[in-house]
Amino acid sequence: MALYFSDLGHSDARIGLFMTLTLVGDTLISLILTNYADALGRRRTLLLGALLMALSGVVFSVTSNFWLLLLAAVVGVISPSGKEVGPFRAIEESTVAHLTQLKLRTDVLAWSGVMGSFGTACGAFVCGWTTQTLLTWPGWTTVSAYRAVFWGYTLIGLLKAALTLLLSPQCESKSEPPAVNSASEEREGFLASQQASPNESKPPSQKKSSLAQISRESWVIIIRLCCLFALDSLASGMVQFSLIAFFMERKFHIAQGKLGTVLAIGWVFSSISNVVSASIARRIGLLKTMVFTHLPSSIFLAMIPIPTSLILAVMFIFLRASLSSMDQAPRSAFLSAVVLPNERTAVMGVVNTVKTMSQSGGPIITGVLAGKDHFWVAFVAAGAMKAVYDVVLLTAFVNTKTREEAESEEVVRAVDSFELESDRGSEDTGEDTKAAGDARA
Repeated sequence: MALYFSDLGHSDARIGLFMTLTLVGDTLISLILTNYADALGRRRTLLLGALLMALSGVVFSVTSNFWLLLLAAVVGVISPSGKEVGPFRAIEESTVAHLTQLKLRTDVLAWSGVMGSFGTACGAFVCGWTTQTLLTWPGWTTVSAYRAVFWGYTLIGLLKAALTLLLSPQCESKSEPPAVNSASEEREGFLASQQASPNESKPPSQKKSSLAQISRESWVIIIRLCCLFALDSLASGMVQFSLIAFFMERKFHIAQGKLGTVLAIGWVFSSISNVVSASIARRIGLLKTMVFTHLPSSIFLAMIPIPTSLILAVMFIFLRASLSSMDQAPRSAFLSAVVLPNERTAVMGVVNTVKTMSQSGGPIITGVLAGKDHFWVAFVAAGAMKAVYDVVLLTAFVNTKTREEAESEEVVRAVDSFELESDRGSEDTGEDTKAAGDARA
């Protein structure tokens, strides 16, 4: 994206401004669609997203006007970072969490991340070599080659729309979600006269805003997490993959095909690491997996601009890519586990909205730094900010329990209370019997 706008003649600051405004627009659309996605229907919302994606590809293929391209990028929720942003990822993650059990959720989300990263790797590879090949043909310019890639993007959007039509009705949010586990059933027996389980209570009508369904307990956790996610996302926005490609091309003058190969290999490493993250999460927990994989990645990110050798710079890119995505599946699973099932779509939407809004400030900062020949500062600052995020996240949430764990503990307390009352009742009955016998004597 950054290379395309550079070839259109835009300055570094204007490129950063475009990415920032794109992410701001994506944020607004995310907030609206995720808030009403369950009411409108998840499949319909995803279909709408795919059609808008195709429409934006057409606009990028036929015009060079800055403001038309900006409008298309916002409406089509085009990601300047190469990663999926906007409301549709939140809907997909909520659907996955809705369809899977807790013990399988991390693995499924991990494989979902693998497929996404693999697709991005293929896209980077095909885009790089397609552009370089077209430039060898008579009459082709860099801009026309990039526009050919956007026509391919349009076709993929139409294919995605067709696949969306094949989704099962089970993807939709149910009006009465089933109990998460047997703990709720046990508690019903012991707490019949007490407050019902959150998972068994009838949720509000889906015609209402999904934000109104989020409980106070969930809001407390969401706000704390969002503050940290905002810091991490701002750092991510400063060093998006398109900006990394822009930096590498400017510093080392790499051809498009080789640059696409480097990015593709990085995304392949990212895909593989997603599978490994699920296995690690089962052993050490979701939160520790998030932090212990993300922190080394932050350090490698800060080291990318240091080498004067292309090989060393590429090595740091690969090391960073191999760890940077390992926190995604555990993070989604953790977020799904600390809120109620009927809150997930709205919560995912709120979190992704905060992340996208924070990320939107990054490109314009990097654009200004690049325009003043301080491009490298963005990498160092972003790495430091991400490291702070990791340390604070671990210390703030290390003792946070999931909803299932909290319910299980409540069931245990209920059982203990029931047994204690039964024992007291038996003792009282025994004392009354003894007193009655003494009176007769």
